[in-house]
Amino acid sequence: MDKNAAHFSPAFNIVSWIALMGGVIAYLVGLWNAQMELNERGYYFAVLVLGLFAAASYQKTVRDKYEGIPTTSIYYMMCLVAFIIAVGLLLVGLWNATLLLSEKGFYGLAFFLSLFGVVAVQKNVRDGWVMTEPEPEPVQHVNDMQE
Repeated sequence: MDKNAAHFSPAFNIVSWIALMGGVIAYLVGLWNAQMELNERGYYFAVLVLGLFAAASYQKTVRDKYEGIPTTSIYYMMCLVAFIIAVGLLLVGLWNATLLLSEKGFYGLAFFLSLFGVVAVQKNVRDGWVMTEPEPEPVQHVNDMQE
């Protein structure tokens, strides 16, 4: 990848971490204070964890493909399907939940803020890694090496 294509901004990095931590903490505090059974809390927690992993993994896979790093189509599709399943499970869970509409909106917004945050943090980590990585030495062909 061209080094000039990756622009690392400390301000965007900080805002990304704030979005991720703010979304996750708000979601978890909401779950902690919710008047629901433990199995419902576990469901919403598992959906959050699946969503965070799927979003970060999908972003990494898309970035790998963009940079020409080999990725398998099956993993790419698995990440996309896991992301869609996480969003679908949250939507179905909230649709069927006996929560106030404002609580449903709160969980939805905190969930999607967390997903945005994890994608942005993954991008920033990747950009920072690319910028600090030393240029690889040119590989010589075995026949060109002198003894």
